[in-house]
Amino acid sequence: MGGFAGLAAAAFGLLWTILVASSGGGIFALFGLIFVAIGIVNAVYNFKNATGKNRYSEYDITENGEETDPLNEMFGEKRIYDSDPQTENRFCPYCGQRVEADFEFCNVCGKRLP
Repeated sequence: MGGFAGLAAAAFGLLWTILVASSGGGIFALFGLIFVAIGIVNAVYNFKNATGKNRYSEYDITENGEETDPLNEMFGEKRIYDSDPQTENRFCPYCGQRVEADFEFCNVCGKRLP
């Protein structure tokens, strides 16, 4: 979304610059050029981040062994498990905390596990 917002900011800056320059605004046309520059930098950064190998995400709520990233699979990266695949790892359906296979209750929220 940030990449598209950057493109929108650049388009707004271009429109602003054209309108102000045609009306003889002089120095105010520089504001439009600043918008264009910021928009282009923002769009390039966000598109590179979205398609890069080590992507940053503010909303990434999973850890390495929990679920795969579809883009990593598309780029050919193999999934690496951080635990022994022969042991059964479970997660509490109520709070998401990792629990051992033989637990009856979650050690964080205390609810009975299914």
